Amino acid sequence: MKEISITSDKIAIGISLLCLAHCLALPLLIILLPSIAQLSLEQETYHYAMVLIVVPISCYALILGYKKHNKISVLFIGVVGLIFLVLAVLLGEENIGSLGEKTMTVIGSIIIAYSHYKNFNLSHKKAPCLYSCGAKK
Repeated sequence: MKEISITSDKIAIGISLLCLAHCLALPLLIILLPSIAQLSLEQETYHYAMVLIVVPISCYALILGYKKHNKISVLFIGVVGLIFLVLAVLLGEENIGSLGEKTMTVIGSIIIAYSHYKNFNLSHKKAPCLYSCGAKK
C-alpha cells in the first residue's frame, strides 16, 4: 500500500507540472516553431482529458495520504487546486478569456503540485527507530 501511495503522489505531481508546462510553454513554442500550431495540443479536448486524469489520481493520492497523516489542511489545499482546474475547464476561454483560463490552470496546477509534495512528505516521514529498525530484540 505504501508503494501505491508513493507512486500516486509522484504521478499527480508530474501531471500537475505537465499542465503547467502546457499552459506556459506551448504559446512560446508556437511562436518560435509555427509548425507546432498544427498539433491539436491547444484544443479543449486536451484540457478535458487532463482534468479527467488529474482529478481521480489526485483524489486517490490525497485521501491515501490523509489516512496516514490526518492533516486535513493538505487535503483541503489539494481540493482548492482541483477546483481551480475544473473551473478553468468549465468556464473556458469563452467566459473568462484566454488569460483567465491559463491563469486559473496555472494557479490550480501549482496548488495541486504543492499539496502532493506536502502529502508525500507527511505520508512518508520516517519514525525514529526505537529498536534497530525492524529487528526486534
